[in-house]
Amino acid sequence: MTAAAKKLLSYSLKAAIIILAFVIIYRRVNNNENLRQFEKLIAAINHKRAIIVMTCVVLLMLVNWFTEAIKWKYITRELSNISNWQAIEAVFCGLTWAVFTPNRIGEYGGRVMFLPGRKRIHGVFAMAVGSFGQNIITNTLGLIALIWFMFTYLQLNIVISLSLSLAATSFIVLLLIFYFNIGWLVTLLNRIKFLKKYNRFFDILDRYHTHELLNIMGFCLTRFFVFSFQYYLVIHLLMPEVPVFPMMMMVFILFFIQSALPSLDLFDIVVRNYTATAFFVYITTQNLAVMAAVSSIWFINLIVPAILGSVFVLKLRFFDRAN
Repeated sequence: MTAAAKKLLSYSLKAAIIILAFVIIYRRVNNNENLRQFEKLIAAINHKRAIIVMTCVVLLMLVNWFTEAIKWKYITRELSNISNWQAIEAVFCGLTWAVFTPNRIGEYGGRVMFLPGRKRIHGVFAMAVGSFGQNIITNTLGLIALIWFMFTYLQLNIVISLSLSLAATSFIVLLLIFYFNIGWLVTLLNRIKFLKKYNRFFDILDRYHTHELLNIMGFCLTRFFVFSFQYYLVIHLLMPEVPVFPMMMMVFILFFIQSALPSLDLFDIVVRNYTATAFFVYITTQNLAVMAAVSSIWFINLIVPAILGSVFVLKLRFFDRAN
């Protein structure tokens, strides 16, 4: 392919990504009744207080994704010496790709395109380590919250309750064992004949030592508490009478179920709303306020960054073959 043809194709791909992302975003936001409900609810609250709280939520969104960018820089430091700004560009660009791909898989593509051409496949496996660490935090705290929910609100047989608690604890322990021995996956993949020849791509999994995996989990834990605090701020703003501890347990359950169910990133707002109302009904009757709160955070944490990330899509180099 000639240089001119590559350039034309590159511009076409960038335009297609941006247009597709904006069309889907427009349709989902324009048809979201819960966002309109949020506007109505926020209008009835003290104006100054509402502005302060929502400003904090937006700032926390930036903290959340900046933390993810620093984590991305950390896990890819052996592949490429990227700057903090390049890491931020990669993360936000990935969010733009994520909105129209199942289970946010496009986020991988958006990020690794900012790595040198021959390091992009390695980057996919590196990002998987970071995602695994985030899932462990979400699953651990989510399962703890579910156990609390089971003993607090469900009238289950004590044997069933203890059995489920033991199963959840065992699952958490197995996840932690596998995470801190992620190199086992390399051994497993090397035993598959047709995959062994691709060892140069996934051998990066064997390079992460315990202290590095702990650092990655530290980034993940920071992010978890940042967006948990966002939920606390918005829910407390709309429903100040809801007790804090049960509220946060329900939020942890929401995160757990959301991460466990496959969905299109932009459409998982339906999953979020359904899950939130199904569990929050035990602590409040204000279903509309719950869905409005969830939708507002979905908009701030995913839609706004995806729109910002469209700027960085223009910087992608699809045919970069640099080492």
